[in-house]
Amino acid sequence: MLIAQLFDPVALAIVGGGTVLAAVLRAPLRDALGAVSALRVLARRPFRADALLDQIAAQARIAKRHGVVALDRSVIADPDVAAAIAAIVDGGNPREVEALLRYHRQARIARHVAIAEVWSSAAEAAPAMGMVGTLIGLASMFASMTDPKAIGGAMAIALLATLYGALLANLVLTPICHRLRAAGRIEAFERARIEAPLLALALRETPRHPLQSVA
Repeated sequence: MLIAQLFDPVALAIVGGGTVLAAVLRAPLRDALGAVSALRVLARRPFRADALLDQIAAQARIAKRHGVVALDRSVIADPDVAAAIAAIVDGGNPREVEALLRYHRQARIARHVAIAEVWSSAAEAAPAMGMVGTLIGLASMFASMTDPKAIGGAMAIALLATLYGALLANLVLTPICHRLRAAGRIEAFERARIEAPLLALALRETPRHPLQSVA
């Protein structure tokens, strides 16, 4: 019974719709769509680079036995590893491969940050939308002072909108933002592990170019 009393579709529409609109207006459409797609990450295990390291080791064995050109026939699903292997096959030196890997890693980090910012901005907007709903409810209440039956509904909108804004921000949006940021940090750390073996593979294929850095 209490749950039914705490449900008001008008207040929910004001807070929910206003929060979504504010988040979309603050971010490019691509980032907003990416933020929705990123929800799938929450159901997955944290990213681990072990499978990629095994795949790179297998590529190194193929290159040792059959030459680096044989890597061109390999099917690699991960875009970062695929780009690095393609650069090595094309004769790229370790410095070029290192720059390519850093670019891909930084671009991925930038995407993760942009997506987390969408959820962060939504968390910031939700309490404000709750206050908007409260003001709308109070305005409706004062406008219907001569109708006692309408006062209760308007007061419910005013109070529940504030409640919805606080709950939405603190129990839904902020936790999503924090979990996506944590997942992004873990993936960035794990992907840094694949740089050294890829650079070592590039170095073996182009021994004339000294390896400047594996960081």
